[in-house]
Amino acid sequence: MEGNRIRELFLSFFEEREHVRVRSSSLIPPPESGLLLTNAGMNQFIPYFLGQSVPPYRRATTAQKVMRTNDIENVGQDARHLTFFEMLGNFSFADYFKVDAIRWAHELMTEGYGIEHDRLWVTVFDVY
Repeated sequence: MEGNRIRELFLSFFEEREHVRVRSSSLIPPPESGLLLTNAGMNQFIPYFLGQSVPPYRRATTAQKVMRTNDIENVGQDARHLTFFEMLGNFSFADYFKVDAIRWAHELMTEGYGIEHDRLWVTVFDVY
């Protein structure tokens, strides 16, 4: 499956679940962010997560262009370390939580992308 198809399937999947498709923000974030470059898909939503602004929507989905340099010495040594790429994201602003996010992720992987359930591996980060 080509990148354009992966991106469009992701974004339209979440639009069907009442998410607003939000355009990628600039790679150069606003000065108040404290960031030199946009390095994560959620950067443009920081004011909403911190309660500094009221979001204009309850749910959002994006294909955010990002620039990562924190591990630049590893770029080119494997397929995991890149500097410029897009992060696909779905965001809830106090509207839904893990149960829905996990259910939708599974549905997208199995029904949207056609990956068999038995080929998926689930991991949990235990903080206790």
